[in-house]
Amino acid sequence: MKIQIEHPKGTFRADLSKPVDISLSLINGPDNVNAWYVPPPSIIPVKDGDFTGSVAEGASTNFNNIFFNPHAHGTHTECVGHISKEFRSVNRELKTFFFLARLVTVAPETKGDDRVITMEMLSSALNEDIPEALVIRTLPNDHSKRSRQYSHSNPPYLEEKAAKWIAEKGIEHLLVDLPSVDKEKDDGKLLAHKAFWNYPDDPRPGTTITEFIFVPDATEDGLYLLNLQIASFENDAAPSKPVLYKLAFE
Repeated sequence: MKIQIEHPKGTFRADLSKPVDISLSLINGPDNVNAWYVPPPSIIPVKDGDFTGSVAEGASTNFNNIFFNPHAHGTHTECVGHISKEFRSVNRELKTFFFLARLVTVAPETKGDDRVITMEMLSSALNEDIPEALVIRTLPNDHSKRSRQYSHSNPPYLEEKAAKWIAEKGIEHLLVDLPSVDKEKDDGKLLAHKAFWNYPDDPRPGTTITEFIFVPDATEDGLYLLNLQIASFENDAAPSKPVLYKLAFE
């Protein structure tokens, strides 16, 4: 199915039969991607007396409990409620779900013991073609990202200046293939989160950060239609399924 999209930036077409799913699925056990020092997710049948919710064990249906942390166990989308004193739900903040997105690939720069994404590399990659949503793929981009155990590994992150630049350019949705836009151990400063959301001075409503995506190598940098869907959780963050569709000018 092909559609035509009218946008202030122009008229585009997209083929909805060719989606690029950039989410990580949640699986049971230690092979699931993980961060933030928590146990792996668990997907197990309900047990109640003699009843076990598994067809293989005699039940009429499979009936599982799922225990997980949205921030630690896979692709998730979060709103400013992640860092605000007042409760804010991503389910209420994210009200539309299709955006003009640009995918860029960057190699984080080594600074001391850290690897960082800088404002300069993002500015160069976008070349003033500012989208509604920015999707960042980092190098190297091997498949171990799908199951990597990130705790105590000091993954790459965005410099505060880079996050501030993204906000100042009016980019509303930021997607990264990292467990966080911030340094793993930063004494709770959360400089990139605060810069992106302009918190606490003047928080940007409706803007989101999506972490733990994975963009296949075969997906070329460029312009896409982003469908950003979240699970309907009344929480600061929810599991999400961002999907890209390649765009071409009409």
